[in-house]
Amino acid sequence: MRTLVITAFMSLDGVMEAPGGEPGHRSTGWTVRDIEHDPAVYELKGREQDEAGAMLLGRRSYEAFAPVWPTMTEDFAGYNAMPRYVVSTTLAEDDPRWPARILRSLDDVAALKETEGGPLIVHGSATLGHGLAEAGLVDRYHLLVFPVLLGAGKRLFSEADRDKTMLDVRESETYGNGITKIVADVRR
Repeated sequence: MRTLVITAFMSLDGVMEAPGGEPGHRSTGWTVRDIEHDPAVYELKGREQDEAGAMLLGRRSYEAFAPVWPTMTEDFAGYNAMPRYVVSTTLAEDDPRWPARILRSLDDVAALKETEGGPLIVHGSATLGHGLAEAGLVDRYHLLVFPVLLGAGKRLFSEADRDKTMLDVRESETYGNGITKIVADVRR
């Protein structure tokens, strides 16, 4: 059985939207502006590429990544080489620049988890992440929590009324620039 990992840059108040400079968000680029760069913070991102067996994305994230990531061969070579899956009920076909298999439901994701292979890693994809968590399909979170309050934007965790979820923290570290890494397993 594969492990499903949600990985995210997150503000202290839970916002995950527009970390790298995506248009349309009032605080776009909040991970790179105003916070001193420390390469040690991003060790987790390199490890994710090395360990992941496939990438799982929601439609909107896939449509944003597909035209950009294939050209980023140095930073995203591992992701560009691994299988990709997009969960969407509306996407008619994948983008030939960054091919992916389309899954139509969370049941399809559950079936994919039952196959052999390395972890399934979910980048961005707030709506998909909410659905995966609510369906009990998330096994682990890889979070880089930035010392900033954004106030508005898509949140990593949904506001659905559901029972608490206990997490077991496997790793945590706070870096000199205030960013905190948290790697936590969902307790079953």
